[in-house]
Amino acid sequence: MSQSVTRAARILGSLAGEPATVNGLADEFGIHRSTMFRELQSLEQVGFVRRQSDGRYAVGLQLAVLGEAALEQLDLRGAAFAHARRLHRIVGNTVHVGALIGDEIVYVDKVEDAAGVRMYSRVGASVLPYCSGIGKAILAELPTDRRDAVLAGADWHPHTDRTLTTRAALDADLAVTARRGWAFDDAEFEDFVGCVAVPIVTPAGVVGALSLTALRVAQTRRQLEQRVPMLRETAAEIAQRLS
Repeated sequence: MSQSVTRAARILGSLAGEPATVNGLADEFGIHRSTMFRELQSLEQVGFVRRQSDGRYAVGLQLAVLGEAALEQLDLRGAAFAHARRLHRIVGNTVHVGALIGDEIVYVDKVEDAAGVRMYSRVGASVLPYCSGIGKAILAELPTDRRDAVLAGADWHPHTDRTLTTRAALDADLAVTARRGWAFDDAEFEDFVGCVAVPIVTPAGVVGALSLTALRVAQTRRQLEQRVPMLRETAAEIAQRLS
């Protein structure tokens, strides 16, 4: 790889952490200010960086477009298809696979409960991020700015008396979710349903989540939580196929 390409990649990596000035970047990379300015101009021309009103440079929207395309091309549904059905054969619960596509979380696969109980969800529909297991599993893995973007359109409607209806309450729940590595929808969307979910994380970051859903009269929260190790194993296998 050429030196200029390598340096451009390193500059983008630095700006992904936080915006910076020309002088700051020049000092960081040990090159003259004019050289760094030319590098940034080249990256700006193709949309990889943008100059902010305060004079600092930040990553550009073209990187977001490329990143979204890369995640879409990972084909989460195809990678998860066999694994989701194997998991379903073992547990019998409704299995969902959700994908993070841009700033939206979407159901990309679903296997109905073996007992014939049908959930409201459908493949292709958006996931409510603040009151679903899949939504919270993904949100817990995102940096603040990406979490802000996903939640930008949330209406915080209280679907049940357990729904988290403020950002502060959700962030507290997500902190717990991040520490333990799995999320739980404790009757937060439908008061008769419980759901446990784990994120699907590749080297590129979180791409989706996998969940098990059951009627609360059929399975308690504790019973669903006992299936977390199996969920994690399945999510890891899906991630491996995407890597």
